[in-house]
Amino acid sequence: MGVTRMDALRELALVDLIELCNEARIEHCRATRDLSSCGRPVQHLLSTCGHASLCPECSQRCDTCPVCRVPIKGESNRARLRLYYKCIEAGLISKQHDDRFQAKEGIGNRANLDVERLYLLFDVALQNNLSSLICHYVTDVCLDENAVSSDPVLAFLLDEVVVKDWCKRSFTHLLNELQTIYKGSVENMQKDLPQMQKYVTQLNGVCIVIEAMVSSFDDSVHAQVHDLHQLLEDLTKAKQHLEVMIWCTRHKFLEHVQPQYPDIASWELDVNERKASLARRSWPKINLPATTETNPSTSLFIEEALQNLDLEDDHEEDILLSLEHERPERAFYPQVNWSNQYPFKSVRAAADVLFLHGASDTVVAKQAIFLYYLIDRHGMRPDSDWRFLLDDFCAAFGVTSQALTECMVFYLLDNHSDQALEEAILLLPKIANPETHPKIAQVLLERQRPDAALTLLRCTGSDDLPASAETATGTTSLKEAVNAVRVRIEYGLLTEAFIYQRSYCAKVKDTDVKLQQVELIVSEMCALCVERGLADRMIELPWNHQEEKYLHKCLLDKASEKPESTSGSLLVVFYLQRYRYAEAYKVHTSLDSTEQEAIVKLGTDASSKIRKRSQWRHDLVARSLELLPESERHKVILECSSAEEQNDVAVVSRVTNLTNQSVVRGVLYA
Repeated sequence: MGVTRMDALRELALVDLIELCNEARIEHCRATRDLSSCGRPVQHLLSTCGHASLCPECSQRCDTCPVCRVPIKGESNRARLRLYYKCIEAGLISKQHDDRFQAKEGIGNRANLDVERLYLLFDVALQNNLSSLICHYVTDVCLDENAVSSDPVLAFLLDEVVVKDWCKRSFTHLLNELQTIYKGSVENMQKDLPQMQKYVTQLNGVCIVIEAMVSSFDDSVHAQVHDLHQLLEDLTKAKQHLEVMIWCTRHKFLEHVQPQYPDIASWELDVNERKASLARRSWPKINLPATTETNPSTSLFIEEALQNLDLEDDHEEDILLSLEHERPERAFYPQVNWSNQYPFKSVRAAADVLFLHGASDTVVAKQAIFLYYLIDRHGMRPDSDWRFLLDDFCAAFGVTSQALTECMVFYLLDNHSDQALEEAILLLPKIANPETHPKIAQVLLERQRPDAALTLLRCTGSDDLPASAETATGTTSLKEAVNAVRVRIEYGLLTEAFIYQRSYCAKVKDTDVKLQQVELIVSEMCALCVERGLADRMIELPWNHQEEKYLHKCLLDKASEKPESTSGSLLVVFYLQRYRYAEAYKVHTSLDSTEQEAIVKLGTDASSKIRKRSQWRHDLVARSLELLPESERHKVILECSSAEEQNDVAVVSRVTNLTNQSVVRGVLYA
């Protein structure tokens, strides 16, 4: 009766791992015949001692094992078939790997054949979901200090390098098989779906083996660990890509699902219109302190997502690139700007770009981008035509309904139509949670919906200030704080915006960072209030001494930029409201000189307005100074007059120096 697959696999699963090396080795009969060794291949183990030392014929005539001299008992069952040959008999290993055939043909040398046989046993384990056997071989044999041998071939079989080389060999073999499948037509790929599913299991098995090896090494073997990490990364990406390819193959790469765009050119044009609309409506960048990261350029959600993936390949010759259907020449490949590659040319291109590039641990983000692509591809077509694709993809990859809704919201907010905006706002309650993307509120604000932005901030808990100073000092938190202040001002909640910025900055313990953030947020508040005509309400807020400096600077700068505006006069009122008449007089004096210069440059109407406002302010300041004691009044006037004289002297000095330099240059040139 022949050996069955189950019998062979059961013995492989139960084999003593230290004996697996011996099972893999080619052995020859050690019996002597006419003063010479028999030398025939040994396919059986002696039942008494388990040594592979005698061929079937010699085992019948010898009484003891040539290796250990243990008597051979029994007549009929003196030997049993070795594991390697059981696998051949059961069809688990191809008969072309039978060593008798190889000996006749003179294939390879003895050492390489022994290693190849061990690899074939590992292949059987991998193909039959026994990858844990290989993991135990690593931990129980390769890393066992007592598992040593003076035989160089056996010593190599006991080393972890042999497992590492097998992993590379298996990966290369699987890539070649996948490459052949991917080159076929959609119909042929559908026929190969069962085999593709098996390859997913095998890739996962090799990953498990490498993870076992990595966990067994310490930091002292950094080079080996780095090599294993890179191999594990490539394996994981190949598996992730294969899983997506299986899904695409099941749906025939969406050949029978009509997209909303007639061609790729129309799709690209629509995306460019979205970018142009975003550029027109985007707010000024937040001027972050020099110690923090610079602001990213204004971008769509999909562009930002692609940039965050960092799809550039670190190593030049990436073996995964052979799986790509279409790719540019290698000389130009590193220069690809992936954020500008959207929309992808096809479903296959989307799968290749996303899942063959970038880090494997960003697979959740890659799946979200693929969902975005599917939504954008079909968009406004009836749900009955394409919505089943989203549901099937989510079921296949374990994507939650909330994650799918988030992708839908990102697409709708990138879309520049008002209808898409309203649909996105209706979906916001379904995704509101502390992890909601902070950019959503920013986009709603840019699209003139501060009400929806404020509701989202409150639903997500973003109204709650950071619990610790460390989170309050981060770049992201600072951006969110500025955005929260902007939303409240746009919605008319000026006092709430003031309280928010005060509380936010109070959380920061680092003095230098705190000053930077106070300057940034207060300056942003002042500039926005001036633009929205809320400066008169802003100066009534209870600013502290530190905040006043930036308010003073902002209003004074605005007055210098636009002398016809009320910014400077409101700064004077700010000090008068606080009975700080001296500071009000100084600001008034400073504004006078600026306004006199503007009157000369500007037209009649603007000059008339400036004169009236300057006279009104002059009368107001004069009446306020009358409230001071005479001694203090004279002191303020003298200080301001002295400052003006010093400024005049400085101006005259600069003019004189320039004149002298001109004369000297004229003499030299002459």
